[in-house]
Amino acid sequence: MAKALFHKNQKVYVKPVGTWALVERVLPQWVKGMDEPLRIHYDVGLGRDFNANELQSEETLNQRSSDDSQLLLEQWRVFRAKNRWGNDDDNRNHPHPGTFPVVQTDENDWGGWRVPGSEYDRDPHRIEYQARLIANSPNMLKLLKKVVDMVSHAPENYPSEMREVARTGVHILRHIYDVPEQLPSEAAE
Repeated sequence: MAKALFHKNQKVYVKPVGTWALVERVLPQWVKGMDEPLRIHYDVGLGRDFNANELQSEETLNQRSSDDSQLLLEQWRVFRAKNRWGNDDDNRNHPHPGTFPVVQTDENDWGGWRVPGSEYDRDPHRIEYQARLIANSPNMLKLLKKVVDMVSHAPENYPSEMREVARTGVHILRHIYDVPEQLPSEAAE
């Protein structure tokens, strides 16, 4: 039996499409002899009906962004994409000839970070380093938050060097989480 999780005209995030939409219709699937619908689908005006697990409410997303454990569960990874430029003789000085790194930041294996071929050819070791750094940034963010939380709860238990690290961590975390309402270029328009 299913219960409706979203209602008509509710703003939802459509995960498979990666966009916001309004629920236009709630579509219960009834079975004869049952008091409640078997399934519920939602029409959000994107060409097909979506299940509840494909949608996320605005309140849930806001709660998720404030909930540290949920936010830090992301697992970014580096995978190798095949070069479409040059031949293997041109790529002998590359760390992984014939491929370049792509950092996947989405659970559906699309979206993320990549570089143009000419930039990779200019300094492949630097690009490989950047890919590893970006892929590990969720783990580093988790570690930084732990250090800041530990030191802020009992600063007297830590040496001054550790308190300074935590103070710098607070500035970094503010820079990450404090998103301005509008960009300066948008304000001028």
